[in-house]
Amino acid sequence: MTNEADATGAEGTGQDGRTGHDTGNERADGGRPRTGSGQPEPPQQSAQDARNAKEDARDAEGDAQAEQSARDVEQDVEQDAGRRRIAAMRGAERVLSRPSAMATLAERLTALAADAGAVYDMDEPVDIYGGGVVAELERRVAGLLGFPAAAFFPTGTMAQQVALRCWAGRTGDPVVALHPMAHPELHERGAFGAVSGLRTVHPTSAPRLPTVAEVRDFDEPFGTLMLELPLRDAGFVLPTWDELVAVVGAARERDAVVHIDGARLWECAPHFGRGLADIAGLADSVYVSFYKSLDGLSGAVLAGPVSLVEEARTWRHRYGGQLFQQYPAALSALLGLERELPRLASYVEHAKVVAAGLSDGFRAAGVPWFRVNPEVPHTHEFQVWLPYAADVLSEAAVVQAEETGVALFHRFHPAPGGVPGVSMAEVTVAAPALSWSAADVAGAVEEFVRRVG
Repeated sequence: MTNEADATGAEGTGQDGRTGHDTGNERADGGRPRTGSGQPEPPQQSAQDARNAKEDARDAEGDAQAEQSARDVEQDVEQDAGRRRIAAMRGAERVLSRPSAMATLAERLTALAADAGAVYDMDEPVDIYGGGVVAELERRVAGLLGFPAAAFFPTGTMAQQVALRCWAGRTGDPVVALHPMAHPELHERGAFGAVSGLRTVHPTSAPRLPTVAEVRDFDEPFGTLMLELPLRDAGFVLPTWDELVAVVGAARERDAVVHIDGARLWECAPHFGRGLADIAGLADSVYVSFYKSLDGLSGAVLAGPVSLVEEARTWRHRYGGQLFQQYPAALSALLGLERELPRLASYVEHAKVVAAGLSDGFRAAGVPWFRVNPEVPHTHEFQVWLPYAADVLSEAAVVQAEETGVALFHRFHPAPGGVPGVSMAEVTVAAPALSWSAADVAGAVEEFVRRVG
């Protein structure tokens, strides 16, 4: 950095440093010399400018530190609230579901060790880069879905990236038609485009799967139609069976392949009145998850033709999904297929009872506006919308669990789209809910609303 004397220069000194001589570069624009290009050289920074720049830098650093401190405090508050919420839900005697994410490490590992022998020979060696129990899981799922082959993936995000990348290579078209509320569009940070070079288009923006006309008449070509069954962020909604068959047919007319995002496909059978193999058989490939409806630890499977699955295994390795050992996830998935899958139909049926009880309770409590979406659930999961702030509703749910031992809701979120004063919770009906009558639910709703204040 120059000092002040250097910056201002001696009076009358030219560019060549010789006092009293005109170097021929000075101009009437303040005497600033010109460079060889004919442009004036920028003035040298003054000491005051340098001090101001340092102060600005210190201020910016202080602002950044303050912002980080505020984020740290907010994160601590959220963590404390999360621990309190989990403690309240774990302590509640009556709940509609008990998510496995609320269990302790000891509880999950102890239960897995105690139960895994019922679904697999525990004297067998552990899996190494597949094989063993992982191969058995792949075989079971391929059979359930009616496909000749299946590959296990650590995540559904990776499974679908690979599936759609493989289809794009085969069709020569990297365009994927899907719903703007589909999981890859809302919850995967643009991974289709950023990682796999795919481009997405949307035949519809309505909160439902696309219709035959929307697929058939869409004004842009696409190589793959991806259908999320059910469409979670629209309310776990499903089309009718005839609508689904027709939409798949419309895609075929366009020479597009069909891929089903079946993260929650397991619970769709009652709505369609068809078996899993019938539903999956409409598509060219299907992905299913194990940690959602089946209460597994983690993991997913991609099922499809043998050649596609073999290519998918190659891309799985390239994407970093060829894990050394996966037997805990595979064992828990086999347990889910054995225990939870046969129960899902009863959960779906009882979700209708719970939804009716919620509506009755909100009406009796005088809530000015509410929505159970869909009014008659299509699966064992649905949404509840209420005209209050999310933190107020979440607090009321925790207080109700703490004071009464009854928990209807786990957590509310601000309404999608930022609608002020409106919040939404997802409701899952599982084994603990089967003992609830509609009147039980309505009574619990009134207690909940009383705590909303």
